Amino acid sequence: MRLLFAGMIAMFLMFPLHVAAGFTFDQVVQRAKALADKPYEAPQPIPKIMREISYEAYQGIRFNPEHSLWKESNSNFQVMLLTPGLHYTHPVTLNVIDSEGPRPLVFKKSDFVFADPEIEKRVPADVGFAGFKLTFPLKNKNEQNQFLVFAGASYFRGVGKENVFGLAGRGLAIDTGLPSGEVFPSFTEFWLVRPSPDAKEMVVYGLLDSISLTGAYQFTIVPGSQTKMKVRTQLFPRKPIQLLGVAPLTSMFFYGENTPRPAGEWRREVHDSDGLQIHDGLTREWLWRPLMNPANLEMDFFSTENVQGFGLLQREENFSGYEDLGAHYEKRPSAWVEPQGDWGQGKVVLVQLPTPNETHDNIVAFWTPVAPVTRETPLEMAYDVSFGKATLSQNPLGTVVNTFIGDGNRIGGGNVPQAYRIIIDFAGGPLSKMPPDAPISGQVTVLDNSDILEHFVEYHEQIHGWRLSILAKPQDKKPLHLRAFLKTDLATLTETWTYRLPTNNNILAQDKE
Repeated sequence: MRLLFAGMIAMFLMFPLHVAAGFTFDQVVQRAKALADKPYEAPQPIPKIMREISYEAYQGIRFNPEHSLWKESNSNFQVMLLTPGLHYTHPVTLNVIDSEGPRPLVFKKSDFVFADPEIEKRVPADVGFAGFKLTFPLKNKNEQNQFLVFAGASYFRGVGKENVFGLAGRGLAIDTGLPSGEVFPSFTEFWLVRPSPDAKEMVVYGLLDSISLTGAYQFTIVPGSQTKMKVRTQLFPRKPIQLLGVAPLTSMFFYGENTPRPAGEWRREVHDSDGLQIHDGLTREWLWRPLMNPANLEMDFFSTENVQGFGLLQREENFSGYEDLGAHYEKRPSAWVEPQGDWGQGKVVLVQLPTPNETHDNIVAFWTPVAPVTRETPLEMAYDVSFGKATLSQNPLGTVVNTFIGDGNRIGGGNVPQAYRIIIDFAGGPLSKMPPDAPISGQVTVLDNSDILEHFVEYHEQIHGWRLSILAKPQDKKPLHLRAFLKTDLATLTETWTYRLPTNNNILAQDKE
């Protein structure tokens, strides 16, 4: 039986082994392995009343923070609990591990406050838990702040100190975007290792199950300006998997500076993330792909060799970019995945789905191995997931500040029918040290038979950077696929901007007639 990643076991020894009263990560691994040898059994659904509860009624069921786990010891880490209901359609087993060993948590209705007495009367006394929220004094020592939530399938949402909740991570994605339909694995059981009251990190173990595979997870969680999770996992396929999504991130992009504004919308942009960043291990290239809300499903595959990192970032961190006093999209976190060890050959996959509004997550990004994933190839992997500001990727090069796309046959765009004017603004990195008259040029390539009619670079005083302007014309009824970066004769100065513009994009004037 061959492991996909050679040397991963030795690398795992670098992780501290968290032990509490004889309970270790290996015990979760053995449970996952044994589970994979049995036929899949779907989790028992929650009662009908909880599945059919309205959004408003479910929001009216709130955990009483005075009943948080470990509050009595004034612990840095405390735990709030979630009831099943609405989208959380099955209960999850929660355990606490302390000096006495592992013990299950028992659901108590008295831990919750109900806005509607009729709902309170009808909620079963043994309905169980949907997940949990972790709190920590991020902003001052006398205030507990929610910073990480595990709830729903294999989802978890994290924030850094200055963020509000936005995009989500997932334990795993399976066959996302494929015609066969996506499989949603679920965490069915968690073990929360009780930390010391003054601890700065804590450990959570998770057992994942699905019709396609099982998995054991260890999360070592460190909250702060950036919240970092060190993830260690072993996966056991039940059957061959066509498209395995490792370290997936899920977000929302309704519209942005690079897309037309929907009719009736007054806000400038609406999104949880505005781009995908990739750092390849072989070429050392930093890649930036602005997101979009396509008319149809779009999937992009970026080949990588020993990928160094990827993530969905929210680079627009100014309130003026959104003007939304309620949603505060400028405070939504970015997320960055940093593999540990050599992941070998694979692809970062970007899935973009059409959405009619901002209430649906329509963006998924993950890494997938080139090697087939079958029952004979269990996987051992490790990676870090960080939530925080967009700089968490630590890209040293100049970055894309703006992407604008317009008609190439109107004032300000050009005079070429069927062409597009593309504007990319770069700033930061080496660019911040260069004078306005520096000999900077653009390297622009097209990945199909489209025509690059012109491109030029000019200094952009307002951002202390440079603007690359491109006029490009795609083949008739073909998408436009471009790559571009800034350089001098001696060095590459910026990350590589890449974009694939579908044909039905509603940008050209005739598309709106």
